[in-house]
Formats: sequence, C-alpha cells, structure tokens
Amino acid sequence: MLHKPFYDPQKSYEDNYDSGPFGTFIDGRIFNQTGEPNNVFLGQKVYLPFGIPAGPILNSNFVKSSFEKGFDLVVYKTVRSLYYPCHPFPNVLSVDVDQLTLERAKQPLIADTTYKEPLSITNSFGVPSKEPAVWQEDVKKAISYEGKGQALILSFMGTVKEHQTEKEFIDDFVLAARLSLETGAKLLEVNLSCPNIGNEGLVCYNDTVSEKVLKGIKKTIGDIPLIVKIGYFDDGDKLKGFIKQTAPYADAYSAINTIAAPVVDKNGEQALPGNPVRFRSGICGASIKWAGLDMVKRLNRIRSDSNYSYRIIGVGGITQPEDYFEARNAGADAVMSATGAMWNPFLAQEVKTLKKS
Repeated sequence: MLHKPFYDPQKSYEDNYDSGPFGTFIDGRIFNQTGEPNNVFLGQKVYLPFGIPAGPILNSNFVKSSFEKGFDLVVYKTVRSLYYPCHPFPNVLSVDVDQLTLERAKQPLIADTTYKEPLSITNSFGVPSKEPAVWQEDVKKAISYEGKGQALILSFMGTVKEHQTEKEFIDDFVLAARLSLETGAKLLEVNLSCPNIGNEGLVCYNDTVSEKVLKGIKKTIGDIPLIVKIGYFDDGDKLKGFIKQTAPYADAYSAINTIAAPVVDKNGEQALPGNPVRFRSGICGASIKWAGLDMVKRLNRIRSDSNYSYRIIGVGGITQPEDYFEARNAGADAVMSATGAMWNPFLAQEVKTLKKS
C-alpha cells in the first residue's frame, strides 16, 4: 500500500527542505522498541540493520521522523564542502517499467506523476548541499535524535569544478571528510557513485582516483568507520579490481545507487527540464532490485574468496518487507530502502514484525 510520500514530489526541493517531511511520517506516532539491540553494524548496536540511504533524508527533521518510525540506520543526505544548488523542479517522477535491465535502460522511459505498485521512480536532484556552516549544525541536531539501538550515517562527496585538476578534486573529497568529521558523526559514507572529472563516468569506475580519494579520507578521519557508496558494475573483473584497490580503506560498501536511463514525457520530450544532461536520469525502486541483489551477491563472493572483512549494505529495489530478508540472504550485513520507505513510513516496522513471525 502506497502512503503519501514523506518527500512530496509535487513540491520543490527547497519547499521539502523547509517544510518537510510530510504525510504519515509526521503523524506523531512513535514506534517504541523494547529490550536490548542485538545487532552490531560497524561498531554500533542497532535493533535491526535496516534503514534509509542518502537521498530522501534532507535534514534533521527527516532524520528525526525516520528514527521515530523504526528505521535504525539513517543516512543524512550527501553534503559537500560548499553550497551547491538543486536541479530545477520537478525532481521526482514515476516511471512505468517492470525490470530495468541494462539493455532496457538504453531506451527512453515514459515518466509522469502516476505513482503505483510495483513502484519505480526517477530522481534528479544533482546532489544539492547547504553551506558547511548550515549542515554541520543540522547534522549535530540530527545526531541528538538517535534513539537506543539507532545510528546516524553522514554522507559526503567531492565536487567537480571547471578547470579542476585531479589533485584539487581529491582534495575536495578530503575537505568534505574533515568537515563531516567535525560534526561528531560516528559513521561516515563517501559517495563514489557521483560523476568524475572530465566526464569519465562515476568516480567508482576509476580505480586510481577512487584509491587516492579513499586514502586521503582515511588519513583524515582515522578510526571512524568509512562506508563507500558505489554504482552498479556490469564487468565482474572491473568490480574485483576496484575492490582490490579500495578494500584497505573501506569498512563497508553500499550498493547500488541508481541505474541511469533516458526519461521522456508522453510526447517524447525530455521530462526533466533544464540541462540536457538530465535527459538521462537515475532510476530507483522495484525495477532495479535485480541489480542491487546482484551486486550484494558479487560483493559477498569477492569478500569470501579474498578473505576481506568489509561489510555490505544492500540498496536498490527494497520496497517490500520480504525484500529485506532476500538481501540479507544474498550476503548483505545491512539493508536500506529509499523509494520504498518514502511511500511507506511503516516499512521498517513491517520488516520487524515479519522477522518475529
């Protein structure tokens, strides 16, 4: 059952940031958990290693509601070392596709505002960020909302700038890490599923840059656990190579982000206005569940074969309670849902109820 989403697609990003969350997420009913949290994720005791990834959790108000509704791992939306604007409205639309294979993602998907199950959407924000002085204080407030058996994760990234050198790009990741560390967050996540300089695809598809970024970050944050957010790897050998170079610095990998595809309206025109780069937009929800599970399985296999100790966060297509258990059985140590949680504030509670039965 789809509820009114806690991020309102009919409002701008700024309106959601200032006035959200919405719907049942703020009905005032708090899910009270009893007993002791028996799960440990990256040193933090949690009742259930299930939560919401970076994306829809815009600020401390969203974090507070997420914890109150029983999501025990909550990722604060990715921040930067400087202010960065959001893409023009709209930023979220529904797409009608059963399973978004890589072949299907080469063809346009029709987007509209009809949200139905099984739910898949496109989201196109451009990873906006407030100034560090603003988000640092807000993250501190968000941390104060952690309940027993709950943990906040702060996501950050570097920013591509015009005429930027590779070193400057890497240094900006390190600066964002230092600013994030200053908030007191116990868990940090670096977003490598974002564009690299020079239109070279995602950062995580460049082993050399990824290694340099992570090495610099770990030198800055020390023993604070570092989660590495990555996209989908079609090439198995490429994934193995990436893990080999980055595993010394990664305490966990979070996979996946989205799968990009062309998005058009019913007339075949670009559905998301503005920059032509928005013609291709990230797709998430039920249609990419196969990709999320595939990455979890492969990460688990690489971990076992090479005796790595990293943890795995399964993300992508988790929209039903049963999906949590499927991801755990595939090898995920923790599971997160963005689209599913947005339209169902009771998803964590439903997973916990199903776990007891």
